[in-house]
Amino acid sequence: DVQLVESGGGSVQTGGSMRLSCTVSNYRYITVCITWFRQAPGKEREGVAAIGGDDSTFTIASVKGRFSVSRGNDRYTAHLDMNNLQPEDTAMYFCAFSSQVLNIMNIPPARLFEAWGQGTQFTVSS
Repeated sequence: DVQLVESGGGSVQTGGSMRLSCTVSNYRYITVCITWFRQAPGKEREGVAAIGGDDSTFTIASVKGRFSVSRGNDRYTAHLDMNNLQPEDTAMYFCAFSSQVLNIMNIPPARLFEAWGQGTQFTVSS
């Protein structure tokens, strides 16, 4: 089975930066779409950023300019770089994998994801 492992997370002060990483294992085909989600206490899960199989990217409007998604050293790792962090960015962050999404123009629908990471908690303190 495809597995995802997130790394990064922890705590940072307001205005700080953090990188989260997601690595896909047990999968060796070309199309790798990785999407980052977050869920804050008492709120619904929210798609934040995605990178498609063709390396196109998308970030939601509320974090655009502060968050960016990119590939790692190979196709099976993606990074979420977050800058100017605010307390409202505090959440559990998850990555999800799809082998079906090439071009990204929005956060893909949940039905297309084949594997999810366990999540990593991230806290922004004021």
